[in-house]
Amino acid sequence: TSLGFANVRTLLASGNVVFEASNAKAATSSVIEAALEKAFGKKIGVIVRTGEALQAMVKADPFKGIKVTPETRLYVTFLGPASSSKLKLPYESPDRAFRILCLADGALYSVLTLTPGKGTVDAMDVLEKEYGKQVTTRNWNTVQKITALI
Repeated sequence: TSLGFANVRTLLASGNVVFEASNAKAATSSVIEAALEKAFGKKIGVIVRTGEALQAMVKADPFKGIKVTPETRLYVTFLGPASSSKLKLPYESPDRAFRILCLADGALYSVLTLTPGKGTVDAMDVLEKEYGKQVTTRNWNTVQKITALI
């Protein structure tokens, strides 16, 4: 590519891009954001994680012990560099449908139980309110699929 990346692949239609970079500086969020802004004429936020970091995340099995039902959603929220919150973790919503388990290496691990009238949008509202708009959330299954591409 024009940025010097090789083996560029996408997963799903939600901004997941896997690539190889011989120059770590070229793979920074700011370099990619500048290229996207030049190409599309508007600022597009980017959060980059190394393959090693994603593999370590999956290996750590952060959702071990969580009972998963058809109503359960497991999420990883990747935080941008300016993201911060005073929210005490672990966090549980008043209705107990949404839990943030922990923050580790710039990622929040959360569990949502879908209930009538409450869903993913409500959980994302909590995350955006607490951590700002420079975050991106992926379903745990998607993170595992991304890691399988590495």
